[in-house]
Amino acid sequence: MQVWLGCDAVPSGLPPTSVTIGAFDGVHRGHRVLLDRAVHEAGPGLLPVAVTFDPHPMAVIRPELAPPLLTSMDYRLELFEQVGMGGTLVIQFTPELAAESAERFATRVLAGTLGARHVVVGRNFRFGHRAAGDVVTLTELGRELGFDVTALDLEPLGAGDPPPDEDPQVAAVSSTSIRAMIARGDVASAAVALGRPHRLSGPVVVGDRRGRELGYPTANLAVPAGMAVPADGVYAGRFRVGGARSWRAAAISVGTNPTFDGESRRVEAYVLDAPEGFDVYGQQVDVEFLELIRPQVRFESVDALVAQMADDVERTRELVPVG
Repeated sequence: MQVWLGCDAVPSGLPPTSVTIGAFDGVHRGHRVLLDRAVHEAGPGLLPVAVTFDPHPMAVIRPELAPPLLTSMDYRLELFEQVGMGGTLVIQFTPELAAESAERFATRVLAGTLGARHVVVGRNFRFGHRAAGDVVTLTELGRELGFDVTALDLEPLGAGDPPPDEDPQVAAVSSTSIRAMIARGDVASAAVALGRPHRLSGPVVVGDRRGRELGYPTANLAVPAGMAVPADGVYAGRFRVGGARSWRAAAISVGTNPTFDGESRRVEAYVLDAPEGFDVYGQQVDVEFLELIRPQVRFESVDALVAQMADDVERTRELVPVG
């Protein structure tokens, strides 16, 4: 997949395109509907292209309301490629872009830079200064600029899916509802809505080394600022190093280690059945959250904590397939 950082990076002579536009944070099941349709509409004659933004638009428009991110940009691009996008245009979201009219954006980016022949958006799509443009606006502009528009409903949750939020009005997959699931520790429901487990990535840094003393050495993950971290607790999950194909089962702790009066919030993974000499300090790793085992608890003694950690590991072994 080709990746262009800004419109100026898009090469001349690009074939006409089938485009879908959005923040696409999470690349969840709802986003997949748009991406898959863009690929379908491309057929043999058009290049399927995703247009996305960095940073998240809300971080510029209303920084105090900027949401925690479900995916890093690198992971988002990886997921775009997996669904068959031929190119991704990453546009830096700035105050100047926020002030650009819907007409100017469609003319400059869709028709001018990408030579769009088909554009796929959600039915609630808004764009341009003060979100003045909608699907009707885009369709009218498409008639003038030479592209068709397909507007799709959000992906509904199936009858067998868990509810996305406590709010009964939330009836479709959305980044907002998934963030709410993760914030309360319901990573199993989040995985259903995402279409895969929630993942965090980052380098392993030196922690207190207390887990090693307790017989459960952990990898302390330096999570980039602004990512959606699950609620404090212990989770059954998976762990891998450096984007390797193989995953290992891991009991993942999120929290402040209240038994030891900890203050900083950490994400630490105990890798089950790690080989002797398993050392990942300084390496880039991924962790995925499959199911909440228990909330964070302050124990009255270290022995009680160690006993619970043994139970957490056995529960993880039951929940996470390995091999």
